[in-house]
This record gives sequence, C-alpha cells and structure tokens, in this order.
Amino acid sequence: MGNKQQPGAPEISLSKLIDLLNEDLSRQYLTIMIYATYSQMINGAAQRDIARALERKAREELHHALMMAEQIHSLGGTPEIKPHLVATSDNTQEMLLRLMLENGNVTICNYRERVRQCEALGKYAMAEQICEILLHEQQHQIDVATALANQGSISRSLQ
Repeated sequence: MGNKQQPGAPEISLSKLIDLLNEDLSRQYLTIMIYATYSQMINGAAQRDIARALERKAREELHHALMMAEQIHSLGGTPEIKPHLVATSDNTQEMLLRLMLENGNVTICNYRERVRQCEALGKYAMAEQICEILLHEQQHQIDVATALANQGSISRSLQ
C-alpha cells in the first residue's frame, strides 16, 4: 500500500503526519509532567492515595508517549522533545482537574483525526494503536468530568 492516499480520504502527506504525531507526543509529555508534578504537590496522609494514583497515571501516559515515539520512528521520522510548560496553582485539586480536562479534550480530538489520517495513508496498524490510546483517553475524560461534576473526589476518578 505504501504512502498512496485511499480513495475519498482527506489529503495528508507522510511528513505532515509525522509532524502531527510529534505534536501529539508533546501533548503526551505535557500530561506526564502534569501527573508527575501534581503527584508531588499533594500533601497529607489522606491524600497519598491520590498521589499514588497520579504516579500510576504518569506511567500509563509514558507508555502512550513511547507508542507515539515508536510510530514516528516507524514512519521514518525523528521523535521530538518539545514538552509544553505545566501551570501550577495553590488550589492543586482544582488546577489538576482543569488541566486534565483541557488537555484531554484536545488530545481526544487530535487522536480521532490521527486515526483518519493514518487510514488515509493506509497505515491501518498505526490507526489501531492510536484507537487503543484514544479509548483510554476517552474513559479518562469521563472520569475527570464526573469528578468535576461531583465537585471533588479526584481519587475516585483516578483509580
């Protein structure tokens, strides 16, 4: 199949897909940094379960970043290291939930588009891998939105 466009598919070049996957990789780095940073900002013995859950989420996001880097490399690209800055706040729980929701919304939209773009280039296995990450991200967004609606228990949303 090579790099030929599929009939009726949106136009995208292999180099553009690599660039977009590198942007997605940067967003994964951002997510890792959010979880790692906020896991260490949570104080109090009662909050340690939340901190541990955030540490687990950081490891899951690292797995996603490694998958993205592997995909970029398999297309002949070079994975880039361009993480975004992580905002901080005195209200750790509110800031974390807001950052997670905002970042997750963008990530989900991007991954949906990436699936279509991979399929357009005949990269079906890659599209499936991104679908796997997308399903995880969508479930996580449901959990975060539920935590926001309940005004609180972040520990339930992360476990």
